[in-house]
Amino acid sequence: MNEASSATPPGLSVRHLSLFVVRPTLAVLSGPDVPGLDGEAAVELLLGTAAVESGFRALDQVTGSGDRVLGPAYGLFQIEPASLDDLHENYLRYRPSLAARLRGLVADWPAPAMQLCTNLAYAAAVARLLYYRSPVRLAAPGDVEGHGRVWKQVYNTAKGKGRAEDFVTTYRRLVAPFL
Repeated sequence: MNEASSATPPGLSVRHLSLFVVRPTLAVLSGPDVPGLDGEAAVELLLGTAAVESGFRALDQVTGSGDRVLGPAYGLFQIEPASLDDLHENYLRYRPSLAARLRGLVADWPAPAMQLCTNLAYAAAVARLLYYRSPVRLAAPGDVEGHGRVWKQVYNTAKGKGRAEDFVTTYRRLVAPFL
């Protein structure tokens, strides 16, 4: 047994998240209107995003010790409801076919913002679309440093506290050894 396989995995199996959630979700969202949506680089970027944002554990943004307030970001991908609303209002409303495929992932309950916590497929789809709508190109598959730069520029933004190096370190610790 090698060192990576004997290490303790994060709270959620990264391999299972990739195989049973991220890849099939991207396949459902894919279509001729969204070329490249389901590529290997997108899978790596989403797994790294979940790792750096939540450590594959938190379903609510932890804002400090003793944090007892929900939000402002939810789910493994730590998406804010305002980002979800903006995605619908300023992107999906002009792409009805893609919006319909995303709606196909939404359950009747709870409200979509809470499904960022409860519905892994929906959360993964929303996270992917937040990246997809950006003009920033994804890094090549296997380019973890490039994924870190994309995460920082598109997802964490200049106002966020995260650094591209945080993404890289977290990916190498929580994702790569468990795929």
